Amino acid sequence: MQFRIHTTDPQSNARAGTITTDHGDIPTPIFMPVGTAGSVKAVHQRELEQDVDAKIILGNTYHLYLRPGLELLQAAGGLHKFNGWSRPILTDSGGYQVYSLAENRKITEEGVKFKSHIDGSSHFFSPEGVMDIQRKIGADIIMAFDECTPYPCEYGYAKKSLVITHDWLTRCVKQFHSTPSLYGYSQTLFPIVQGSVYPDLRKASAEFIASQNQPGNAIGGLSVGEPHEDMYAITDLVCGILPKDKPRYLMGVGTPENILESIALGIDMFDCVMPTRNARNGMLFTTQGIINIRNEKWKDDLTPIDPDLGGYVSTFYSKAYLRHLVISKEILGAQIASIHNLRFYLWLVKQARMQIEAGTFAAWKTTMVKTVSQRL
Repeated sequence: MQFRIHTTDPQSNARAGTITTDHGDIPTPIFMPVGTAGSVKAVHQRELEQDVDAKIILGNTYHLYLRPGLELLQAAGGLHKFNGWSRPILTDSGGYQVYSLAENRKITEEGVKFKSHIDGSSHFFSPEGVMDIQRKIGADIIMAFDECTPYPCEYGYAKKSLVITHDWLTRCVKQFHSTPSLYGYSQTLFPIVQGSVYPDLRKASAEFIASQNQPGNAIGGLSVGEPHEDMYAITDLVCGILPKDKPRYLMGVGTPENILESIALGIDMFDCVMPTRNARNGMLFTTQGIINIRNEKWKDDLTPIDPDLGGYVSTFYSKAYLRHLVISKEILGAQIASIHNLRFYLWLVKQARMQIEAGTFAAWKTTMVKTVSQRL
């Protein structure tokens, strides 16, 4: 993997760059649709490429390990061939799922014992094992195994957790660099900064992660309930420590406003389930603001969902038709809304990139944050 920075914004820490992988180039800043089990919910791969224009998607190690399982993924030749996606893939290591399975897991220095949410069967993830699993899944970018602390989190627990996360990272790096990729293309490991909302822990973690000298770095453990002000403060602190010449990935973030503010702080990569999850519940993100398509006011509105966004779905279907589908619980409603929201997110980061290149990002961001956050 290579990363080149083309332009930086003169009034913020925003930058426009390109990540190059064996499966294609990724222009940054970028948003990555979440395809937890190898599929972005309700969206065909063809639509992801043609209408959404996604440059990279996510898979999840925990879910793919449990189902369909590593044997089938290897038989297929890796996740790219299994799901028919020819562009880059990133896999989360399962650390967040460990966090969310609080009642069904036990964390030790060696790793994590957990029970499957599918059938209750027992499993064990070690840092070495997670590296091997992600090798077999075959993503272009793989994440280090970490513990995502909850919010709120006591300082003592966060500090103890950080020690484990850093120890696991050391083991991940050793295992990753002592094993080959399996499918004829290269893979890249990203460490993850943790430390909850405590500046001293975050500083120590960012310094340790930077010292590992991997091609890219991530910031985890945010957007888990903390105030946005804390998230921005921690992100700003960490971006000031992580190497400027490597991509920075803010995991699990977030709203359009969160993304714009974080781009200004120096973040290059984002993912979040929000555009597809909210779409299935009737919330649309548009170039003019946020729409709850279930509201009565859209019942007779025959104008396109978002004529300024472009793309087949957003300009062909009317708000009234989409509302009818959603109210009727037709599957097509979730599909149209999901494609639209993902297109909006990709449009937003593309616009941000264009503004960075033009040297006008800071002023544009201030206006755009207000626009995309308003309820219509």
